[in-house]
Amino acid sequence: MGDTNYISGIVKILENPIETISNKNIYITQFRVQFPQVRNNIIINLVFWGKLSQDMAHYYKIDDYIIIEGYLSLRKKKVFENLKTVEITVLKVYPFLLSDTRQINRV
Repeated sequence: MGDTNYISGIVKILENPIETISNKNIYITQFRVQFPQVRNNIIINLVFWGKLSQDMAHYYKIDDYIIIEGYLSLRKKKVFENLKTVEITVLKVYPFLLSDTRQINRV
């Protein structure tokens, strides 16, 4: 039996990726997404590390759909002790549907 907190699915990007650098010069990108379902929309925070983090910040935009694989965790908010947020540390990403607002460079 595999890890119980490993998750994969299709998500819609809700905000532009925010890229930061940790104190050990590791790139970290975070943004919010939601699963594309009709009801009970849950907003989830995605976290990317390293080279994948740089790719996410440069290639994906708002309203893109991506397939993700990663580890799920529940984090407590510092402001509200009883409120838990869902966070996924993503290991693999595949493009699914990209928004039509992209510029195509033709030579």
